[in-house]
Amino acid sequence: MSTNNSLPSVSSEQLMLDKMQQMQQRTQADFIVKPNLMQVEATNTQFAPSPLSFSQAMTGVLNTVNQHQKIASDKVTAVELGKSDDLVGAMVASQKASLSFSALMQVRNKVVASFEDVMKMPV
Repeated sequence: MSTNNSLPSVSSEQLMLDKMQQMQQRTQADFIVKPNLMQVEATNTQFAPSPLSFSQAMTGVLNTVNQHQKIASDKVTAVELGKSDDLVGAMVASQKASLSFSALMQVRNKVVASFEDVMKMPV
């Protein structure tokens, strides 16, 4: 009888392990490290970055934050509707979106404060 009782627990453990491995593979696919173009040698013209204006940089950051928000919203909606059971992935995406939005707001506040300081300077 003891062998019959141990078989279901082994299979449930294996199912849990398989589920954890699937979740790990899903999260690893989202975190792809790209080369930092600012640190590449300037002599290598293939990877030399073009000059970036402030408006281009802010547009890029806004698009990235928006993409994080959209991914998080899609994942949370899928979990809520029962289309996905990846609650951990949804929560990680939500926290990533929240953190990127908070960082964006801090940068915005610093830029506004700097602009106000410049406007207060005597001419």
